[in-house]
Amino acid sequence: MNISSGVIMSAQKIVIYGPEGIGKSTMASKFPSPVFCDTEGGTKRLNVSRFDRPTSMEMVIKQIEYVKQNPNVCKTFVLDTADWLEKLCGQSVCASAQKKGIEDFGYGKGYVYQSEAFGKILNMLEDLIDIHINVVVLAHATMRKFEQPDEMGAYDRWELKLDKRNAPLLKEWADAVFFVNYKTYVEKTDNNKYKATGGKRVMYTEHNPCWDAKNRYGLDREVPFEYSVISPFIPSDSTTTTVVSEPKPQQVVTSDPISELDDLVEDDVPTSPPVEQQATNVPIPEGLPKKLVDLMKADNVSEEDIQLVVAQQGYFPQDTKIKDYGNEFIDGWLITFWDKVVELINQNNDLPFD
Repeated sequence: MNISSGVIMSAQKIVIYGPEGIGKSTMASKFPSPVFCDTEGGTKRLNVSRFDRPTSMEMVIKQIEYVKQNPNVCKTFVLDTADWLEKLCGQSVCASAQKKGIEDFGYGKGYVYQSEAFGKILNMLEDLIDIHINVVVLAHATMRKFEQPDEMGAYDRWELKLDKRNAPLLKEWADAVFFVNYKTYVEKTDNNKYKATGGKRVMYTEHNPCWDAKNRYGLDREVPFEYSVISPFIPSDSTTTTVVSEPKPQQVVTSDPISELDDLVEDDVPTSPPVEQQATNVPIPEGLPKKLVDLMKADNVSEEDIQLVVAQQGYFPQDTKIKDYGNEFIDGWLITFWDKVVELINQNNDLPFD
């Protein structure tokens, strides 16, 4: 049995959440060689590498698998954002069960299935950590009323904008959870009125009754919202995992609030090489759902390929157009079991000719 000591410097799992527009995506773009899985389409103004915006959970899975099979494409995988991923998981669950909404399952079962799908994505992200690729998950924050069972009264607190089953999963999965917000002060004016001042962006690294946060780096409770604060703990070389002595947190000088806005300027964002994606060489018929079109393009699958598999499974005659299958079959079978469909297509393509 091998026993080691010291800090194991490996790829990190980071969660950053906060209100919209505060600069979470810009912060993530400063991690080593990032590539974005942009579920909400919020990186259009950033000069970063990104996959095509996924329109289904199956597309997200394919993008993670692509990085896993091509580990040199990036050093950091950014999921932007977790709450939009949760929506895609819910849509996938509903489609597979042919339900119109997550509430249609009854007795809260739909949310349980959604949480299982969400957990599946986290497990796949763990596979990227195993091949030394950092994972950054961004999320929005929402304010909810919280009541402790052993105390009277309730108070507002910031939480991840996720279902009550998925938020704990994400927090437990992460090495660090950072809550980002604007720090404001309330001052009393000469005419006995109150006004808010400040507005500097700060990052909270430890748990507080008003928000969730954690870190394993020994950071101060409140730090500037700057990548330089956490950069000593984020490995930039994704090829090896080493045991090192624990670094001391760097003292970061807080900059002027106005100058911090420069972080949001597009020119300040590091340029990343574009992500190479497989070109589509087959024609895609019009009138198909975008989710299916995206999957067909990603795997270079033609309508004829799908028609043959569907006919072999006994669902429709081979000459039936995909658009005539109906949305119930397309969502509930084609998209839900897409990996199996592609596997059958590949088997057909591998058959020898007489």
